[in-house]
Amino acid sequence: MRLLWELLMLQSFMLGLADDNMLHGPVFIQEPNSMIFPLDSEENKVKLNCEVKGNPKPTIRWKLNGTNVDVGMDYRYSVVGGSLLINNPNKTQDIGMYQCIATNSFGTIVSREAKLQFAYLENFKTRTRSTVSVRQGQGMVLLCGPPPHSGELTYAWIFNEYPSFVHQDNRRFVSQETGNLYIAKVETSDVGNYTCVVTNTVTNNKVLGPPTPLILRNDGVMGEYEPKIEVQFPETVPSAKGATVKLECFALGNPVPTISWRRADGKQIPRKARRHKSSGVLEIPNFQQEDSGLYECVAENVRGKNVARGQLTFYAPPNWIQKISDAHLAIEESIFWECKANGRPKPSYSWLKDGESLMPQDRIQIEHGALTITNVNLSDAGMYQCVAENRHGVIFTSAELSVIAVGPDFSKTLLKRLTLVKVGGEVIIECKPKASPRPTYTWKKGKEILRENERINILDDGSLRIVNVTKADAGSYSCIATNHFGTASSTGSLVVKDPTRVVVPPSSMDVTVGESIVLPCQQDSAGDLMIRSIQLKHAGKYVCMVQTTVDKLSATADLIVRGPPGPPEAVTIDEITDTTAQLSWRPGADNHSPITMYVIQARTPFSVGWQAVNTVPDVIDGKTFTATVVGLNPWVEYEFRAVAANLIGIGEPSRSSEKRRTEEALPEVTPANVSGGGGSKSELVITWETVPEELQNGGGFGYVVAFRPFGTISWMQTVVASSDASRYVFRNESLPPFTPYEVKVGVYNNKGEGSFSPVTVVYSAEEEPTRAPTNVFAKSLSASDIEVYWASPHETQSKGRIQGYEVRCWRHEDKEENARKIRTIGNRTSTKVTNLKGNALYHLAVKAYNTAGLGPSSATVNVTTKKPPPSQPPGNIIWNSSDSKIILNWDQVKALDNESEVKGYKVLYRWNRQSSTSVIETNKTSVELSLPFNEDYIIEIKPFSDGGDGSSSEQIRIPKISNAYARGSGTSTSNACTLSAISTIMISLTARSSL
Repeated sequence: MRLLWELLMLQSFMLGLADDNMLHGPVFIQEPNSMIFPLDSEENKVKLNCEVKGNPKPTIRWKLNGTNVDVGMDYRYSVVGGSLLINNPNKTQDIGMYQCIATNSFGTIVSREAKLQFAYLENFKTRTRSTVSVRQGQGMVLLCGPPPHSGELTYAWIFNEYPSFVHQDNRRFVSQETGNLYIAKVETSDVGNYTCVVTNTVTNNKVLGPPTPLILRNDGVMGEYEPKIEVQFPETVPSAKGATVKLECFALGNPVPTISWRRADGKQIPRKARRHKSSGVLEIPNFQQEDSGLYECVAENVRGKNVARGQLTFYAPPNWIQKISDAHLAIEESIFWECKANGRPKPSYSWLKDGESLMPQDRIQIEHGALTITNVNLSDAGMYQCVAENRHGVIFTSAELSVIAVGPDFSKTLLKRLTLVKVGGEVIIECKPKASPRPTYTWKKGKEILRENERINILDDGSLRIVNVTKADAGSYSCIATNHFGTASSTGSLVVKDPTRVVVPPSSMDVTVGESIVLPCQQDSAGDLMIRSIQLKHAGKYVCMVQTTVDKLSATADLIVRGPPGPPEAVTIDEITDTTAQLSWRPGADNHSPITMYVIQARTPFSVGWQAVNTVPDVIDGKTFTATVVGLNPWVEYEFRAVAANLIGIGEPSRSSEKRRTEEALPEVTPANVSGGGGSKSELVITWETVPEELQNGGGFGYVVAFRPFGTISWMQTVVASSDASRYVFRNESLPPFTPYEVKVGVYNNKGEGSFSPVTVVYSAEEEPTRAPTNVFAKSLSASDIEVYWASPHETQSKGRIQGYEVRCWRHEDKEENARKIRTIGNRTSTKVTNLKGNALYHLAVKAYNTAGLGPSSATVNVTTKKPPPSQPPGNIIWNSSDSKIILNWDQVKALDNESEVKGYKVLYRWNRQSSTSVIETNKTSVELSLPFNEDYIIEIKPFSDGGDGSSSEQIRIPKISNAYARGSGTSTSNACTLSAISTIMISLTARSSL
């Protein structure tokens, strides 16, 4: 009874697996990590973390170097929330490997080991160091000799007094491995005191060594000698995966050696590598397997070189790629657990049960990372851990094994209440109660025990199998399951039906891409399949599946789809010349329609996409798989592809061939648009359009420029050795200005010279005009505009021909160098200068110009612009209508003292719907407009003067008046005001004044 009670309790535990508060063994949430503790820490307390969950709540204990930590015996130790606290840590007593062990009623698990170390840095013991005496030009090493310490150190050297530190470069180097200072070649500036500074990176403590005096010997200067490598990395450098590896290398020598790095196997130094301290340190971040190998440091000067080498080896601690998971088994079942880890070297495996080593025996087999337990029983339940280990680390993965024992139970696996099967078919009625250990099975049909025969048998898993089913097999079936813990049964019914038939089966079809078809498949109701706009992908065998509650059957049909060909394959360039390429290929799928022809396409870096090319034969039939492409440009990189076609259409192109460059040939295309002219004095400028790269026909492309004075026989030639050149300037002090030369430009490449362009005439550079314009005169047109006139200078020779004139204009208050410049073209001898200030004195001068530059300036003339136009707009504008006329009246505008007198007024009017404006000028303050009444009008008024147009009034909108309305108004102005009580015809508007 006690055993049964324990089994029932265990069963109840497992039934609670879906509950948030389910019972389970210990699971680590946080495991301890290795740490280095600074001895001078103000906190003076070490905490090793360990957090565990489990139900019941696990108990936690700790081990140090494999021995239990007795918290009760040493007041310095305490366990808080699973973590171990060490008060007043001692570097002698507390250093070592710590492990957390968690236990509850389901078992025990152990954590990974965490190493506790202590960091400290003591003071230097010695207080003085001997003077170091060296010759100028000699190499030197100053030893640091750090004091006792624990934890990583960094080194620096003070030169004479703090904070003057030794600057590291290609001549001076501080090793972070030894702390020593190396000077490749001592100079007079190096004389002084040197102090080694040591810093602990964990504690941040810093100590200074005793100073070392350095003096120069007076027995001469050291001569040149080959490099001597004083700092070098070990012959073997083990490097962890993902770590940053630093290699040091430094040499003494005269002259100062240069340091370079390489790999002995010929591979490239990783691109991620960095060089520091003038190449004295090679740093490889995120070290990986491919970075391992033999590395060499080369120190070299004019006297020789030396090499140091070392092997970088790759290692990696274990890392899980497959862990184990919790398992819940019934008695007599088997468990197979497998864990896998990678690492270098390859990890070994071991297994723990409840924190103790698990050894192979009887039912327990262990092979590498695999554990097999057959016929499990209650004693096998517990916590299991797989351990993967190499010399660089140990990792754990944990899982719980639960073993259950229960009597048969059909509550969740009842027999089907109704099982349907066809006559002549086969049926399996499953019987799968929950039970542990496995039960024995008995079957009944109705109330009779079912006996096995050639048609009926009971399978190993308890299921009932009946073959060649008949109508007589229909009825009620019961499965009875029994084990040591009880008996249970479940009942279901078997119904037998006649088999299903397909009335109209599908038939095979042959169609073309784009068509639409119907594949019939009919039983009692239609089951047709329609495919619209068929594609090649729709070809194949189609199976119509008819499934009922008792059986299923199928009918098949083949669908052949004919379409354009598939892409040709393996387009290869077999041979290539300067203008031809011999191609071959393999045919692709014809898609049930024979290939009728192939087309070859080509692409170059200069073409826009793929272009069809000429071939021999001109038309490639579907049975030809080679062709010669002709008409190619020499020395151009080509790639080719083939396209197949059949009677249905054109297929997809093949993959492109490899890229091949045609052979070189003499250049055939000459530069276009050869011209020139202009330039500076004594220059002949020749220009042309460059020949495109695809037409240069070879490497080493350049231009041959030939020129001669017009009418002479001998050509002068020069070579321009640049394919990008488009200009050549011939300079000669004796070159006469603006003289005609015959010019032609040829081409050449590695294969030789090509043709010259047609001869053209180019003029040498001109000289600036030598005479100034005369008779310069200026007059003011308004407050903002001036008109300038001049006469052309009389040139005595053609070398200073005139192409136009430059007028400079500046206000009296401004500097001449800031003058406005207005240029004219050709023989024009006057121009207008606009946007000037009113009533201002301006100075003007004129120069002639040509391509060589400006000639001398004319005499300066002065002109004063007119006063500005009136700033006040017309005001008090009144209008009225009479006999299809608009009559406007306004107040007279008076100019201010600094403004031009009003000479009259401009009335601007336009239809509301139009942009063009009409203008009427008057010297009165009224005007009569004959305007149709059936349009809206916009009117504005502004005064004008010698200084220009003044300020404009606001725009006045005069609304349209219908013809009938106009007729009713009569002819008198007074009658017009009585026609409508709603509309006021006379409106008085006062325009805004502009200040």
